[in-house]
Amino acid sequence: MSSLNAVDPATAPDDAKRILAAVNAQLGVTPNMFRVAANSAAALNGLVQLSGSLAKGRLNARVREQIALAVAQTNGCDYCLSAHTYLGKQAGLNDDDVRRARSGDAAEPKIDAIVRLAVAIVRERGHVGAEAVVQARAAGISNAELVEIVGNVALNVFTNYLNVVAGTEIDFPVVHAAELSRA
Repeated sequence: MSSLNAVDPATAPDDAKRILAAVNAQLGVTPNMFRVAANSAAALNGLVQLSGSLAKGRLNARVREQIALAVAQTNGCDYCLSAHTYLGKQAGLNDDDVRRARSGDAAEPKIDAIVRLAVAIVRERGHVGAEAVVQARAAGISNAELVEIVGNVALNVFTNYLNVVAGTEIDFPVVHAAELSRA
């Protein structure tokens, strides 16, 4: 049961309505997460702006989806696991890529280092230490990519927490965090 209502785009306040319309124009739908975030136009705007800015960065959509899956699994957010399993496959991830990202790794060495760093950032709440940065650089991660990894973790922690707190109704094919440990 949802503890925060998903805002109806048709009756949303003008500032939120404008942002929801832009989300719908870009995605073809308005996922419930954005409708829940629309309870605060400021938070919705922040979510959309950070997501859009990071999409223009150095990490491609596949890598951003692998980070999103790893963070969602770590935080136990079923909504985000469902959304990013769907979106990850749209970005070119196969079933093994999705399973590995949820487990906190990847087949390609550099992507593996990125996903492992993202999980460490979540688990250690950012206190990963200088050695983690040295290891990231040794794996070929640039300073810009390092900052974007932190940005993607922060974005996904926000959406994980929002959806868990709100109990957002899942509007993607459902995936549960608990399923990974049973697989």
